Amino acid sequence: TPVCVFLCFCECVCGHPCGLTGTDAKGVPLRRSKRGWMWNHFYLLEEYTGTDMQYVGKLHSDGDRGDGSARYVLTGEGAGSLFRIDEKSGDIHATKRLDREEKAYYILRAKAVDRFTNEALEGESEFVIKIHDINDNEPRFTKDLYMARVPEMSDMGTSVIQVTATDADDSTYGNSAKVVYSILEGQPYFSVDAETGLVKTALPGMDRELKENYQVVIQAKDMGGQMGGLSGTTTVSITLSDVNDNPPRFTKSLYEFRVPETADLGATVGLLRALDADIGENAEMEYRIISSDGPGMFDVFTNKSTQEGVIVVRRPLDFERKRQYSLRVQVENVHLNPRFFAAAPFRDDATVKVQVEDVDEPPVFERPSYVMEVKEDAARSTVIGSVSASDPDALHNPVRYSIDRRTDMDRVFNVHAGNGSVFVLRELDREEAAWHNISIIATEFNAPRQMTRVPVFIRILDVNDNAPTFATNYETFVCENARANQRIQTVSASDPDNPIGGHRFVFSLAPEASGKANFSVRDNKDNTAWILTRRNSYLNLQRSVYLVPVVISDGEYPMLSSTNTLTVRVCTCDRDGNMQLCNAEALAARAGLSTGALVAILLCSIILLMIVVLFAALRRQRKKEPLIISKEDVRDNVVSYNDEGGGEEDTQAFDIGTLRNPEAIEESKQRRDIAPEPFYPPVRRPVPPPPPARDPGHGHNGDVREFISQRLQDNDGDPTAPPYDSLATYAYEGSGSVAESLSSLESVTTDGDQDYNYLSEWGPRFKKLADMYGADDSDRDS
Repeated sequence: TPVCVFLCFCECVCGHPCGLTGTDAKGVPLRRSKRGWMWNHFYLLEEYTGTDMQYVGKLHSDGDRGDGSARYVLTGEGAGSLFRIDEKSGDIHATKRLDREEKAYYILRAKAVDRFTNEALEGESEFVIKIHDINDNEPRFTKDLYMARVPEMSDMGTSVIQVTATDADDSTYGNSAKVVYSILEGQPYFSVDAETGLVKTALPGMDRELKENYQVVIQAKDMGGQMGGLSGTTTVSITLSDVNDNPPRFTKSLYEFRVPETADLGATVGLLRALDADIGENAEMEYRIISSDGPGMFDVFTNKSTQEGVIVVRRPLDFERKRQYSLRVQVENVHLNPRFFAAAPFRDDATVKVQVEDVDEPPVFERPSYVMEVKEDAARSTVIGSVSASDPDALHNPVRYSIDRRTDMDRVFNVHAGNGSVFVLRELDREEAAWHNISIIATEFNAPRQMTRVPVFIRILDVNDNAPTFATNYETFVCENARANQRIQTVSASDPDNPIGGHRFVFSLAPEASGKANFSVRDNKDNTAWILTRRNSYLNLQRSVYLVPVVISDGEYPMLSSTNTLTVRVCTCDRDGNMQLCNAEALAARAGLSTGALVAILLCSIILLMIVVLFAALRRQRKKEPLIISKEDVRDNVVSYNDEGGGEEDTQAFDIGTLRNPEAIEESKQRRDIAPEPFYPPVRRPVPPPPPARDPGHGHNGDVREFISQRLQDNDGDPTAPPYDSLATYAYEGSGSVAESLSSLESVTTDGDQDYNYLSEWGPRFKKLADMYGADDSDRDS
């Protein structure tokens, strides 16, 4: 609601007339009540330093008759804590010093009520207390230290970095927050824009090699830079970054080095050093040889860590051929800056003299390696080649040859000490070793320490000296119902020789077996052959094993052949040719067992059988007469004791009553044949409940079995009882068997009561029994 300034005014400050202003949604006229508040905004300076409370303003209502009945109430932000009102007079005071940077204004609400009835004299109105700003904050930079880089040799006015300072004072009121930048230190090299704080270069061509780092102090001052304004400073550390404005220069115009003629390839001859005032990649250099009186003898490369030029040997040196070399080496920067090309050439040249020193060298072979060939049937002392070495020195000392026996441990070859001829010492076999790699040593006569080695690779050429044989040990079988010309096996051959055109084997049946042969051999012309039958049937009873001799010959010169034997077993097969029944040897062959393995298994079986027979004989000799010898039925209780009884006092023996009623045993009784007081209590194991009896005749079977199980657990759990104290045999017949009872007690009295027709349902293995007993039954029926 707009606030009216004076009670006597007819309009409010907002311009709306006091009185009727329209109607509401129902058409009821709206009337604005006139107010007599004498304020709208109050203003208060921040950072008040007086001793008394700071006066803000006074509230007054037209409803206040001056008799003390009106009470003024203040609510809102800071009411009661920061701002306090006199209930009678309406005077408002600030109780604390205020800071505009913490809060710029406060919104409060005031109303006048009757002191006695607490009824409102005027409606509640809202007003604002604004805090007037004073210049009490200096400008502050965003960083205490700025770091900046600018390339050296930059043009004047090149931007370096922009600094920023802020002032917490009110920027909308006066110049308290208006900041101006200036340089206190760092002139005349740099300048700063007064309004933006942009730092620029003030001099052209600043050289990093002369001075690299600069410290610039910049000031920010408020009040537009006028006197009395507050200020703050910061430091800008400026580094001139390097540019490639300096060419490399050799430290000397002439370098001299000495190198022995025996220096290895890649050996260092000397180091070249060039200086460059730049740093980093601008100081990276590249060396190259631009001219030489020995092309290709030396090379130069740059050491990346030290930027030095390294001269190395590229080809073998020889003092006797050339004793001195002259090189022209050039150095140049890798990363060039076109801006400075006009200043000076960014390269430099130097001369390098290399003096070759004479060294007593070992003999030198004409070749770095030798390859020789010899047939494997070569006779001893056959020369297969020669090596040659000479002394490269000016004296040309004679050379002696020898073989490094560490490379020829079997002494298969030798070399003539004078002329270097290599010859054979022992018989050769290509199938044993196709290559021989030996080392021959050449030594000076006058200087035995001067020696050189050369590798000699000797290839053994193949000669047809091995006859072909079966590729594997073939063993097969033939069915009794086989037909003529039926293939029973495919055979192949192998030959350790290696002919140039490859192997070509020929298979045939041995001539001595051709007349009465039961099998034939068909050569497939692809190094394989088929073994075929020559008649329609074979009988195992007549002959169970056939040995087929197969002759295999190669096609080399001289032609070699061998006779190989194929073992063929005669077996019973089904219609599809699958083996069903065969002799033991044939079965073993199908399982992949060799004859030696069968013999070993047979011997082990015989030895094991002898051990079992011997053990049984010893037990029969030691066996005693049983305690009970009677023709009566003793199935219920047969007890054999293997120790001496206690006589009349032995009342703890087992009897039939105990077996049929195990619950009658007293827990306190102890057996006389074990320790009376065991150290360990017997372990009780849960005993499964006995199955129900099959018939009334076995009513006590469950009791007997439970008793035996309990006694077995007691003995197993007692570590003090000897394991051989007694042997108890209980004739207990089990129940639940598919085959039912095997006891003769339940059998019928005559064979005529048996029905053997079920034997015909048990398969072919019981066919003979079914025929025998079935025939008897049919005879009796007839």
